[in-house]
Amino acid sequence: MSTDTLATAPPTPGRRRRYSQLSKSDKVWLSLMVGIPTVLHVVFVWLPALATIVLSFAEWDGIKLGTWQLVGFRNYWTIFTVLEDKLFPALFNNFVLLVFLSLCSAVGMLFAYLLDKGVRGTAIYQSVFYMPVVLSLAVVGFIWKSVMFSQAQGLFNLGRDKPIDFVGNAEKIFTIHLPFLDNPVGLSKNFAALLIAMAWRHIGYVMVLYLAGLKSVDSSLREAASIDGCNEWQSFRRVVFPVMKPINVVVLVITVIEALRAFDIIVALKQPVGTSVMGVLVKNNLVGEGGGHVGVGSAYGVVLLLLCLGFIVWYLVNHYRENEL
Repeated sequence: MSTDTLATAPPTPGRRRRYSQLSKSDKVWLSLMVGIPTVLHVVFVWLPALATIVLSFAEWDGIKLGTWQLVGFRNYWTIFTVLEDKLFPALFNNFVLLVFLSLCSAVGMLFAYLLDKGVRGTAIYQSVFYMPVVLSLAVVGFIWKSVMFSQAQGLFNLGRDKPIDFVGNAEKIFTIHLPFLDNPVGLSKNFAALLIAMAWRHIGYVMVLYLAGLKSVDSSLREAASIDGCNEWQSFRRVVFPVMKPINVVVLVITVIEALRAFDIIVALKQPVGTSVMGVLVKNNLVGEGGGHVGVGSAYGVVLLLLCLGFIVWYLVNHYRENEL
């Protein structure tokens, strides 16, 4: 066979070699950047969540590994029947917090809309309203307890002959009788005081988010609405607000998360009577005085997890359904 025949022979069929623009070092760094966060997320989020679900069906003191035993749904039966006077008031407080923070989100949007108008001192107002956001809820609680709610020197008690105990007063503002409960649930005065402290932080956060969203709205849309005869409210409701849908979704998610994970401000203030929420019940049954009931605490945690998952599933279903349309 001549060399010409060899030169013109077709290439032997086989697997094509795939070429990549990434070098070996790039692949190593990419694997580390993706792998390390994934491992940390699985270890610190998913494994504890799965362990909580498993332990909710067991009885364990949390000390000796070999002492735990499966008890089925007994822990859930306990929290929904024997401990119903703790579960449902805590759920009610979480629900009140969700409704209240939703109203605060509307207030934050209003502040953002007013500041977007370019009033004098906008930068100062933004700094003042956003300052609490950089603080943790525990620090916010201490600030309000010492500066605002203190019976000796609090601003809310200045000039009063009989100082008001805002944090320690567990008297109910209103109560609701539920047919499946012996005792009514209601909003206590000290929890209402904590709502004000939480609003101080939440409003500033929402305001900054909406302010960033308003800055990204095309000015031509507002001009077109004005030419069509829309007033200020109609222009905002029909043009500006729909355009900020991504911001609305983010604010909704943040509001639900803040309402469900409320914990640190209450624990930092030594858990005043009447201010219990789901996170506090989980903590009290796992650690601290009266703790050691890992199964019951895990059952509370699973109920809280289901509340979070319910919202997440609802959001994902609606999000993908809209994308398909």
